[in-house]
Amino acid sequence: MTRADTWIHEANSGGPRSRSRTERLAATVLGDEAGPIRCPRVLRVGLDFGGGDPLAIIRDLLWNCGFDDEAEARAAVALPATPCICRPDALVPPRSITALEPDEALYQALVLGLCTPWRYDPGRPVLWTRTSLARRLELFSGQEFYA
Repeated sequence: MTRADTWIHEANSGGPRSRSRTERLAATVLGDEAGPIRCPRVLRVGLDFGGGDPLAIIRDLLWNCGFDDEAEARAAVALPATPCICRPDALVPPRSITALEPDEALYQALVLGLCTPWRYDPGRPVLWTRTSLARRLELFSGQEFYA
C-alpha cells in the first residue's frame, strides 16, 4: 500500500452511509377543497358513551327511535350515498350521546357502523362493535381525487 492509497482511504472515511439523515415528511390532500386534487371533508363523527356499554346504548337508542334493528334504521335514515376515505380524528372530542338528539346520535352510529378506520362504504352491512362505535373519524370525498 502506498502513501497515496492511505490518503485516499482517510479522505473517504465518512462514506455516504455516515452522511445520511432521517427526516419525517407529512403532507395530505385530505381536506383540500381547492386545487387540482380535491378531497373535501364530508363529515366528522364520534360518540362518547360516558363509560356505558356502546352496544347496549345503541340497541336502546334503536328501540327508542322506533326501529327493530339496524337494517330498518339504515333504510329510513339518509346517509352519505358514496364511499368516502376515513381518517382517525383524535383532535376533536367525541360528542356525548346524551347531549345529542336521538336521530343525530343514531345517524352517527349508523355512519360508524358503515366505516372501517380507513373507508366508509355505504354498500356494506352495518357492523356495530365496541371498537367501531368508539372511533372518531373524519370522512372525505375522494370523488375528485384523480381530477
